[in-house]
Amino acid sequence: VQPTVRQTTRRLTVSATLLDLKGLKCSLPVLNARKAMSKLPDGDRLVVLTTEPMPDIDIPRCCQGNGHPLVASERTDFGHRFLLAKGA
Repeated sequence: VQPTVRQTTRRLTVSATLLDLKGLKCSLPVLNARKAMSKLPDGDRLVVLTTEPMPDIDIPRCCQGNGHPLVASERTDFGHRFLLAKGA
């Protein structure tokens, strides 16, 4: 987990933590993302980077099951990038 980055636009401050999980195999990206989300305050965001092919199914399901909105997901040159928001 890399240090929290704060980005301010006018009055809105959004905190995002980068979690680089590239190279980890099935179930480890989801388990690590869930653990990282549990440590964040409500409203903060987590950017998750993966190379494993299944997180495009597993991470959205994990978010839905734990009450965390999946803000964005995209395929990248290396795999996937997800933006998750910590739910209440």
